[in-house]
Amino acid sequence: MLCSAQIVRYNAQASGETMKQASGTLLPALIAGFVAVLVGYTSSAAIIFQAAAAAGADAQQIGGWLSMLGLAMGVSSLGLSWYYRTPILTAWSTPGAALLVTSLPGTSLPEAVGVFIFASGLMLLCGVTGLFARLMRVIPPAICAAMLAGILLRFGLDAFGALQGNLPLAGTMCLTYLLARRLLPRYAIVLTLLAGLAVAAWQGAIAPIPLQGAIAPPAFIAPQFSLSALLGIGVPFFIVTMASQNAPGLPRSAPPAIRCPPRR
Repeated sequence: MLCSAQIVRYNAQASGETMKQASGTLLPALIAGFVAVLVGYTSSAAIIFQAAAAAGADAQQIGGWLSMLGLAMGVSSLGLSWYYRTPILTAWSTPGAALLVTSLPGTSLPEAVGVFIFASGLMLLCGVTGLFARLMRVIPPAICAAMLAGILLRFGLDAFGALQGNLPLAGTMCLTYLLARRLLPRYAIVLTLLAGLAVAAWQGAIAPIPLQGAIAPPAFIAPQFSLSALLGIGVPFFIVTMASQNAPGLPRSAPPAIRCPPRR
């Protein structure tokens, strides 16, 4: 009886310690997830707009496009993370969207949809067959990191170019980021955003606009498969996405404790 009481007491203490550990790691995990989504949207949503406009989509279609992107990324992130018990966040391809901005003009919207389906099929094929995993074992991580650095170099240089146009705003944001990166690295992006909003409000650059709670309805667009568009846009889009985003992101964001097989 005494032994049973000690076991129950031990289990209760272990359970309490586990709950404390979980509560202690929940807030940083929520902040990390929020920052990841915030950075993804604020840094590349404009490129998605430009890519959709280059395909000939109107304002309503672009709104529906972003709505479906957010829904698909949210559902897939929740489902994959729950199934694999691993933090997995799906997102659009920023380098691929940048490529589409220059490649889609002159292409009809149905042909652009066909290009997306074709490139997505190639990516799915690489994941199912394990081809991507084999390529990752051959390609050195340094090369993948260098490709990612080449993509991000332009964004870093544009920050200094913004200093000429609006020194108080860009300077405050750059200084806040450098200080926060040194003192509070986990909150650097959020603090930089808040500092930028504060300076923009002080300058009177933020004007109140009426907000509507309506959700942009999705519009069905029948795909059209053109051989010239598939080869001229679909194949480069697939290569850029796999080589410039998926491959560099895998070794950079997969600690050994939560590593997920590349084919997944």
